[in-house]
Amino acid sequence: MKAVIQLEGIHKTYDTGEVAVRAVRGVSLGIRPGEFVAIMGASGSGKSTLMNIIGCLDRATAGSFLLDGVDVSGLNRDELADIRNQKIGFVFQGFNLLARTAAVENVELPMLYRRGNLTGHDRRSRAAQALETVGLGDRADHLPSQLSGGQQQRVAIARALVNQPALLLADEPTGNLDSQTSIEIMGVFQKLNDAGITIIMITHELDIASYAKRTVVLRDGLVVSDAPVTKRLNAEREFNRLKVEQQAVQLA
Repeated sequence: MKAVIQLEGIHKTYDTGEVAVRAVRGVSLGIRPGEFVAIMGASGSGKSTLMNIIGCLDRATAGSFLLDGVDVSGLNRDELADIRNQKIGFVFQGFNLLARTAAVENVELPMLYRRGNLTGHDRRSRAAQALETVGLGDRADHLPSQLSGGQQQRVAIARALVNQPALLLADEPTGNLDSQTSIEIMGVFQKLNDAGITIIMITHELDIASYAKRTVVLRDGLVVSDAPVTKRLNAEREFNRLKVEQQAVQLA
């Protein structure tokens, strides 16, 4: 089974004029279909730079990068934009929803930039199905202001899924959410991963990384740890535990 992500000897150096900053220093990493990988590291570790390279938002200075079997190193700007739209679904810390646009219309947006002829009916149908997948089928006509933070992030996840990408790339997806809502969102990711979707998640929170199946830790632009999650958290179980604890506090 070919890897969704195959990095070999990836370097990224930024020339600031006076000094060269080596943000990534020879990272080799393979991620296969169906994996759920958390990439961790302190500020300055290179995790954001690596995410930008994996997401085709930046180019490596050296090394090779295959995305779903496609060598992206020689692609021009337009080709990179196409592959981002077709191969990668992005979920960010900020939900980035259009404020005056209904949830279903926000989810339709990536399809407007997709090559090929999708009718308006097809777009609406696929967007509605994506919202059903994340448990928001009954909120399709709601504006972002009418949704909670967790619901807005679910809309963002549906938008990321609508083009059926090879990879879901999540950058600090729970960074703007409280603990209970964060567990809910990790439950969505676990269900999507159980359905076969490959997920790479950038996080600095150890407890959030524990919902993944594998953790890669970066330090000073190098991979210092790459191992399975031995004590994986189950989001549904953790959510129920948290509810019981909150009820006990209210009754005390």
